[in-house]
Amino acid sequence: RIIIGQQVSRASADAIHGRFVEYINPQTPETFLKEGEETWIKIGLSRAKQKTLSGLCEVILSGELSIDSLAKQPAETAIGEMTALNGIGPWTAEVYLLFCAGHPDIFPAGDLALQEGIRHAFNMKERPDEKETRAIASKWTPYRGIAARLFWSYYAHTKKAGDLMPL
Repeated sequence: RIIIGQQVSRASADAIHGRFVEYINPQTPETFLKEGEETWIKIGLSRAKQKTLSGLCEVILSGELSIDSLAKQPAETAIGEMTALNGIGPWTAEVYLLFCAGHPDIFPAGDLALQEGIRHAFNMKERPDEKETRAIASKWTPYRGIAARLFWSYYAHTKKAGDLMPL
């Protein structure tokens, strides 16, 4: 779901994910790979997302990547392992660790809604970039995950946009 949500609107991500759940059942690496490109196109996955998801499935099945071990590793180590994979950048890795692995001290500083929430909350003239957002968020360690959830909610409330959390 996180990979599907990369660089698309929440509405688009929800629609694609709905088709994903419909076509990929059960949702396992084996089933995803077995369904193949024809199904992936019906789902609405771009070529880049097809490549990322199939590559992820392959490293999970080969044992090169253990989802269970990611949850137990220090965040920096887990982020490094994940971003070594094609199509997975810091935002994807951080959102995964925050929402799926339960890491409490993650703040996806590249997220535009978080950046805009900080800009609005602190009455900044311009939206902070990722580097500045990381610096601001460092003050909230070891609870940056809580801060991220609060800023997503705050930003959604100010925009009257409903839930803007990635998951």
